[in-house]
Amino acid sequence: MTRDDTDPAIEALAFEVALKELEEIVGRLERGDVPLEESIKLYSRGDLLRRHCDKLLKAAEAKVERIQLAEDGSAAGTAPLDVD
Repeated sequence: MTRDDTDPAIEALAFEVALKELEEIVGRLERGDVPLEESIKLYSRGDLLRRHCDKLLKAAEAKVERIQLAEDGSAAGTAPLDVD
């Protein structure tokens, strides 16, 4: 699998599921008791999971809106959140 490839199974994962699997992979790699070949496979899958989680977070961030207030303090609508 090249770096630009996506895994349909990963693309279908909910954020929480992908993050949990990523945390498990990181834990296994940090313990250092995984053979080299398996470590490489785990690292590759972890990278795909990380990119998937990042994509989901960015999509969620784009959906966040802030409430705009009218002069009297009442809600007047919403606008995209300015994160800058």
